[in-house]
Amino acid sequence: MAIEVFAPAKINLTLHVTGRREDGYHQLDSLVVFAGIGDRIAVAPAESANLSVTGPMADGVPLDDNNIVLRAARQMGIAADIQLEKFLPAAAGVGGGSSDAAATLRGLAQVSGRAVPSDAICLGADVPVCLANRASRMRGIGEWVEPVDGFPALDVVLVNPGAPVPTPMVFDHMSAPNNPPMPDSVPAFPDLGGCVEWLRAMRNDLEAPAIAVEPAIADVCETLDKTPGCMLTRLSGSGATCFGIYADAETAAAAAGRLHEAHPGWWVVATRLNASS
Repeated sequence: MAIEVFAPAKINLTLHVTGRREDGYHQLDSLVVFAGIGDRIAVAPAESANLSVTGPMADGVPLDDNNIVLRAARQMGIAADIQLEKFLPAAAGVGGGSSDAAATLRGLAQVSGRAVPSDAICLGADVPVCLANRASRMRGIGEWVEPVDGFPALDVVLVNPGAPVPTPMVFDHMSAPNNPPMPDSVPAFPDLGGCVEWLRAMRNDLEAPAIAVEPAIADVCETLDKTPGCMLTRLSGSGATCFGIYADAETAAAAAGRLHEAHPGWWVVATRLNASS
C-alpha cells in the first residue's frame, strides 16, 4: 500500500551567511518555517525504482538517477515506486527538492519500518531541516537544526516571477561571506507586530546577490511591499521567491488576488507559515 506524504515549501525568514569553510561550503544561520502549500509524494515498495511526476510544475523535473527523490530512496536502500505531484517551482528558494527528498525518506521509513538515515545531509544542505518539518534554526552548512518553540504562525503571500535562480550563481555573486549571525536565541513574541519588528532587524544575505543574478526579484519585492497591509517583504533562500507578511489570511488573500490580476505570469499563492508540522 502506498504511503502519501506532504512536502511543504521551506521558507527562510532569515538567512545570515556567517562564513565560508576551506572546502568551499558556506556556513549559515537561518530561521526556517514551513508553508501550507507544497508537493505531494506517494511511495510504495516495488521490484525496481521508478519515479513519475505530475502536477502543474512537473515540466523540467529530471527523471534520471540524479533526481534527489531517487537518491533518497537509494540512501534508504529500498526499491520503490514513487509518485511526485509537483506544485512548487524549481530553483525557487523554497526547498522544493529538499522537501521532496525528506518526504520520501519519511514515507519509506513508514512502509519499511527502517529508520531515516542519520547522514541525510549528504542529499542536500536543506534536507535535515526539511526532515524536522517545523520552525527551526539551521546553522553550519545545514547539519545543526534546533527547534524554535512558540514561534507564531504567519499569513503570507509567496511570489516568484518564473525565473529559476541556481544557488551556486548566487553564492558566486557574494562579496562578503563573513557576516554577523542572528542573536543567541529567538525570543518569544507577545504579538505579530513584535515578531515582524524582530524579523525586520534580521537579514537575508543572499538577497542582493540573488538580485544581481535575476533583477526581477527586486521588482517582485517592491510590488509586494506596495500591496495593502504588507508588513514585511523579503527574499526566501537563494531563489527568486519573495514573501510578504500580512496581519491575517483575508488580507493576504486580497493581496494575492491583486497580484494575480496585475501579473498573470507570476507564481502567486497566499498561504500560512506554520510553526509545527
